Amino acid sequence: MSVNGEISQPQQHQDTITNLERRIAALQAAEFQPLQPLRTGVPLYRVDERNGDSNSNSTVSADSLYESSSVPASATTFTHPFAARRASAAQHTPASSSYRAPSSQNEADSISGGRTLFERYNETVQTPRKSLIGNGLRNEDHKMKGVDDYAEPFINFMTENPTIWHAISYWENKLEKAGYKRTLKLSERDSWSDDLEAGGKYYVTRNGTSMVAFAVGGKYKSGNGIAMAAAHSDSLTARLKPVSTKRNKAGYIQLGVAPYAGGLNETWWDRDLGIGGRVLVKDEDTGAISQKLVKLGWPIARIPTLAPHFGVGMTGAQNKETQLVPIIGIDNSDIGATSTSIEEAPIHTLGSESAFIATQPPRLVSLIANELGIKSHSSILNWELELFDTQPACLGGLDREFIFAGRIDDKVCSWSTIEALLTSTSSPAFADSTTISLAALFDDEEIGSLLRQGARGNFLPGTIERIVESFTPKGTFSPNILSQTYANSFLVSFDVTHAANPNFLEKYLDSHAPRLNVGLSIEADSNGHTTTDAVSTAIMHRLAEKYGEKLQVFMIRNDSRSGGTVGPMLSAAMGVRAIDVGVPQLSMHSIRATIGRKDPGLAVRMLTGVYEGWGEVDSEFREGNGW
Repeated sequence: MSVNGEISQPQQHQDTITNLERRIAALQAAEFQPLQPLRTGVPLYRVDERNGDSNSNSTVSADSLYESSSVPASATTFTHPFAARRASAAQHTPASSSYRAPSSQNEADSISGGRTLFERYNETVQTPRKSLIGNGLRNEDHKMKGVDDYAEPFINFMTENPTIWHAISYWENKLEKAGYKRTLKLSERDSWSDDLEAGGKYYVTRNGTSMVAFAVGGKYKSGNGIAMAAAHSDSLTARLKPVSTKRNKAGYIQLGVAPYAGGLNETWWDRDLGIGGRVLVKDEDTGAISQKLVKLGWPIARIPTLAPHFGVGMTGAQNKETQLVPIIGIDNSDIGATSTSIEEAPIHTLGSESAFIATQPPRLVSLIANELGIKSHSSILNWELELFDTQPACLGGLDREFIFAGRIDDKVCSWSTIEALLTSTSSPAFADSTTISLAALFDDEEIGSLLRQGARGNFLPGTIERIVESFTPKGTFSPNILSQTYANSFLVSFDVTHAANPNFLEKYLDSHAPRLNVGLSIEADSNGHTTTDAVSTAIMHRLAEKYGEKLQVFMIRNDSRSGGTVGPMLSAAMGVRAIDVGVPQLSMHSIRATIGRKDPGLAVRMLTGVYEGWGEVDSEFREGNGW
């Protein structure tokens, strides 16, 4: 039914269904054997290839045949033309003519190898596959690449690490395995005095959501400067409430969630949402409590909108508590029950009445327990789970010059910062460096940075103080040497900024509207929402000039509201010279945003220049009065 009341075309829908059924029938006739879905509900079909005496199996999603009746060119194992399969269909009998639903996740894993559809997609469709995801992180040659060469690794990272906990875990693995031969994971609980040494490379995490990674130059001495880049690891989302179980309504199982920052805005409606995060599990034998990461990467939740046929539809402000509640399943067991029994029926629970799992939807608890191999549900002590858009990150545009993805703010800057740190510190010249290169990724930026893992906490200043103390002769550490370190240092506050939107150019200042695929943008604000000033701008331009990079500039109009970054709070806490720069993006705070294909690479190159060139450029500004 259309909005204007015109009669719909049911025959068109029937033709579409018939067309799809015909294609699937052709698959079965051509020896495509139906497999169970790989955690997504999308049937996969296997074809038996016969070339001489050799046999090989391949799979393809039925969805890929909806648009075309030919086998995708990227599926190189399909050597027989599809038409030839039809011609010989009468000579073959499919091994199975019906689809059987999976009886367990273990059965699905035995067929899929435990891989998600994203991993399967990346392995079979993208050619060539350069991602470090799926096959595990391996040691990389972290020499500088071309700007386009960073796009695919970034896309794979975005798709496979949809929550902040997965992202931090990914970077931990990367730091340990990607060429950091002397990497030591520090603990804030322990003394560092005997652990740090010149030429060493280290990282420390807080809360599993923030990270500081640093490499000490081979000729570093206490009091020398630190080249720092700081980004934030969190993104807009919706997180499960402490009690996320809700009474069923009209046969729907709903999930209690709360918006994190600007999550649940209109771009989240009618999207395919997965669930992921961290689960705290107690070992029944040892009593030890550990963190396990879970990622249900197929669509589970959805926030349904009201059709415009009801009059108001979704126009106007929506109540996030009552009208933007995700549905995660169907339960019609109440049909036929009396209204009294429905009202008085208790919420179904698992385990003891006081257990955490008693406050969560039972089917979700079972699903997560099975996913993590947890036999006793009562061993789940707590969890932090959030919703995320399951649509993979991808290239787009006529020449694939865009990157479309969720959570770009601020994962693109965080990812680029770690890549730049690895690139700059893998150079042989780092052995002669007299400075420290440091990357800091903070949680909670989107909600004010006020928590202990946020930039307003003591995480970065405390880490730097412990570093400096470790390189100071025992008994001589004092505020004097720490202040000297800060005076010799430089901070790049690295967050996304607004790219020019061609449909709303009147909202931008002339000559202050950054473009995609050009270079990083300096962020200026006369009211101190960014830390940019004339000195830091001159330093950044000198670094860009030295390494052949371009810089743009963004400043918001006087009649618009400006956002903030971690820059002012960090530079104020430490007294370091600092600048705000960012990757330009479209659709900031949408569930899915846009940057240029070259932008991750341009960011890596510019930040690498900061790490490698800071010491030399700083010497040019050393004579400045009070700089």
